[in-house]
Amino acid sequence: MTFELTQDYLDHIQQLIGSGDDVALRAEMEELFPADISGILYELEPEPAHYLLNLLDKSVGAEILANLETNDRTNLLGTFTSAEIAPFINVMESDDAVDILNEQPIQVREEVIGLLEDREQARFILDLLHYEDGVAGSLMQKELIKINVNLRVNACIEEIRQQAENVENVYAVYVVDDVGKLLGLVSLKKIVLARKTAKIADIYDDDVVYVETYRPVAEVAEVMQKYDLDAIPVVNVQQRLLGRITIDDVVDVITEQAEEDIQVISGLSGEVEEDDSIWQRSKVQLPWLVAGAVGSLMAATVINGFQSELGKIAALAAFIPIIGSTGGNVGIQTSSLILQSLSDTSGLTTTLARRLFRTLLVAVINGLVVGLIAGVYTFLIGEPRLFFVVAMSLLSVVLLASFMGTITPLLLNRIGINPAVASGPFITTANDLIGIGVYFLIAQLLLAEV
Repeated sequence: MTFELTQDYLDHIQQLIGSGDDVALRAEMEELFPADISGILYELEPEPAHYLLNLLDKSVGAEILANLETNDRTNLLGTFTSAEIAPFINVMESDDAVDILNEQPIQVREEVIGLLEDREQARFILDLLHYEDGVAGSLMQKELIKINVNLRVNACIEEIRQQAENVENVYAVYVVDDVGKLLGLVSLKKIVLARKTAKIADIYDDDVVYVETYRPVAEVAEVMQKYDLDAIPVVNVQQRLLGRITIDDVVDVITEQAEEDIQVISGLSGEVEEDDSIWQRSKVQLPWLVAGAVGSLMAATVINGFQSELGKIAALAAFIPIIGSTGGNVGIQTSSLILQSLSDTSGLTTTLARRLFRTLLVAVINGLVVGLIAGVYTFLIGEPRLFFVVAMSLLSVVLLASFMGTITPLLLNRIGINPAVASGPFITTANDLIGIGVYFLIAQLLLAEV
């Protein structure tokens, strides 16, 4: 049965914290999963959350801290002393420990490392701290199982037993030579089924996929997705094994990138959460809203410039919404397909000419169908003279919007700007402006004799 956090239960926990009933609190927390406790911490103020977290077993607390949102974790740990943080870091996987320490002031970071009882953990952390964000080295953890290629299976099993104490998940056993160079890997199944006297050199698989420490995290995610890996070894330029990256960290990267792209596509200029302050949310949403408003005012200016046409045929105004919405929809659909292709670098690269040709063919079909439907509607409302105006305008708008939706993200990607910014209000607003202008120009040309 899944846990559901209710206000009554939260009030009960707050009451126990307020009364200092540690025994009852520990009993309540022992019935919950770490993820459930995280939900409680999110609802508590920093000081009560501090009190509750300190009551937990350090391994449970470490798991909770590793999975908290960055802002919430920073606020929570701001109430802890270095001596209180150190026990959690001491039992945490090295990659998670580095992520948390990088969020702390330099003084706190150095104090915590100095207070760690596990000096091997301290060495792991120091090794990882110098990698900059966004590369494989910043994602890897030092905890893994590696064995020398010259061992026999019975000695290998003993080595695995010793090393596995510090490794939470064993996906594979890595095989190295005398200087630590990665040679391959051997599955636990092969080790279990092999004769005790068999040599690791005879049973390991040298066909291993790895990444170097300097590889971008996006590339790491692509490699793990392509080869369906649960973990991937990380090596230096000499191909010496330094650590591994596990699938949970890669999923976090993919999720964060997807959330950023969704926010950019939605017209948000920065990271925002639902529970952020009113000013923070407003500050993030305003830039694109202002840009959209300016674009709409420009579109209104274009409409105002064609008052004479509207005065002759008032029914022209009835088709302004479909012109604007169709252009925006087509632009977003097209740019979304381009963004999808840009994010997938595993296949062959499609040339710009081929992309534009395929987009043109699709746009012609879509434009003809939508234009014909809208043109037929002009007969139904008793304005047959607008048939060609509306039909040709929609065809032109679909073609132009498809072109913009294709070329804009490609150009932004070429000059090193996140192409996701092309997909939201930018393309919608630009297509509104262009579409309405094209609509009235066509109306002016075709209805000149009216």
